[in-house]
Amino acid sequence: MKCRHFFTTAALAALCPLTAHAVPDKGKPELTAQTMRSGGPINPEQASLRFDHADLAFEVFPDSETIKGVATLDFTATGSLNRLLIDLDRNLPVSAVSINGKALRPAAWTNPEGKLAITLPRHIAKGGTIRAKITYGGTPHVAVRAPWDDGMVWARTPDGQPWIATTAEGYGCDLFWPCLDFPTGEPGSVDLHITVPAGLKAPSNGVLKGVDTLPDGRTRWNWHAKHPNTYAIALNIGPYKELHATYHSRYGNDIPLYYWYLPGEEEAAKDLFAEFAPTLDFYESKIGPYPFGDEKMGVVHTPYLGMEHQTINGYGNHYKKTPSGFDEIFQHEFGHEWFANQLTAANWDDYWLHEGFEEYMQPLYGLWLQGQARYDAMMLDQRNRIVNKVPMVRGRVITEEEVYEAKDGGPGQDIYFKGAWMLHTLRNLIGDKDFYAATRLEVYGRPDPKPGNFTPRYGSTDEFVRNVNRVTGKDYGWFFNVYLKQAALPELQQHRGNGRLDLSWKVPGGGPFPMPVEVQAGDRFETVPMTDGHGSIAVPDDAHIVLDPHARILKVEPAVEAAKAWEAEQQQ
Repeated sequence: MKCRHFFTTAALAALCPLTAHAVPDKGKPELTAQTMRSGGPINPEQASLRFDHADLAFEVFPDSETIKGVATLDFTATGSLNRLLIDLDRNLPVSAVSINGKALRPAAWTNPEGKLAITLPRHIAKGGTIRAKITYGGTPHVAVRAPWDDGMVWARTPDGQPWIATTAEGYGCDLFWPCLDFPTGEPGSVDLHITVPAGLKAPSNGVLKGVDTLPDGRTRWNWHAKHPNTYAIALNIGPYKELHATYHSRYGNDIPLYYWYLPGEEEAAKDLFAEFAPTLDFYESKIGPYPFGDEKMGVVHTPYLGMEHQTINGYGNHYKKTPSGFDEIFQHEFGHEWFANQLTAANWDDYWLHEGFEEYMQPLYGLWLQGQARYDAMMLDQRNRIVNKVPMVRGRVITEEEVYEAKDGGPGQDIYFKGAWMLHTLRNLIGDKDFYAATRLEVYGRPDPKPGNFTPRYGSTDEFVRNVNRVTGKDYGWFFNVYLKQAALPELQQHRGNGRLDLSWKVPGGGPFPMPVEVQAGDRFETVPMTDGHGSIAVPDDAHIVLDPHARILKVEPAVEAAKAWEAEQQQ
């Protein structure tokens, strides 16, 4: 989800704004603990709301680095309510509220810590509807190091024009609009109206319904999006130029392709745009139909590395060329349209469903483009980044930062790299056909997705385990119990003597682990079943033995651990 991907200091340095310009201090105005919290246990009053629609009108003022907003939010009560709780950063003070057309006095609402509490003018019974119109504005929080943290990014293009973007995955949507800041708080649809200074454009989510020119020369960009992920609603403002094409999908539908780029980037932009169609075809061939084909496949150049904003992915990778033959940031963010925007984890504890799958789609794309050697090289690079300090899934409702941030006790980068290696191991265990069938079920909720017969959905780890079991006809709970619910990796132990090789698995938690193991003995390859976690085969005493010679199993690798220990020593 975020590709708040993990990069080197040199890569980070390349992300600085192109020209200096007076901006509010990064990290200011300061956020409350409530606003910095995204997800976690849901307040019962907020859980009693179905979010039907949001109409969001923004005015963006680059010179003062402020925004004004009017949010009209439609809810259906799924329980009885006397007040409405909405997440909104207190740095954007509310100036007016109306409920179902009735204006409220200021005493009817309060927002001391970032959870706006509105006393309803009358009790709302289960099944009742609420239309809340909230007028607000101020100085939004400025990101310190987007996209690794969140907020507004106020930058300037090389010729000094405003270049503005938002990120909100970690701290949440309440940084710039009133929302339900948890994964299942997605509105059924959103209309966006973004007013910007003359000469600037505002590409955003969904379908462009029109551009209005106001009497003062400013323009208002009107967009409509269905089922948007809350943190994937994005503002992008700049003097953009546009590339556009139509892609005819293998599923028979036509998909609009758009890339908004900065003036002066024409040749590099065309090179990146040329990657859109093959990348789209790869995902459709392996996973299924592009989820938002009736809206667009959209990408916009942002003053930060990248983010998976639904149908308007942020891209800022400086058109980097890599031996893999594709732009890995573009490919990663675009793949989140399936793994984050179509399939959204209902609980951040299942965050690996977004990042583990998408990280694994990169070497799979390398395999698709260049073959096995590229896949192997990319997988080995990922293997060296696995940490194994915290289980990837902890079995409770937690916030985004509690998963993403190692300093907050989370698995951190393991949701990317360990998640990818777990999926690599699973694919080699159950085979391509079953692997992709289970993935398709998880993404679309059905085995036969076609344009028009599915909508974005919520998923979970437990559901994916059930899908694997359903497709294979076997129980793979033992597999996921080790890789997802334990921090340490399984260890393959061996003993040789009297013409035999004896193997056994030692796994954290001590449960079953019947993972078959391929063995190379001289020029012979043989798979040992390991039915009860143990196996034995006859081998000549003088045979050279290699266990798991094609590196198909995520397990303890002494050489990797020794290298990481040595690197840590050098850093100290």
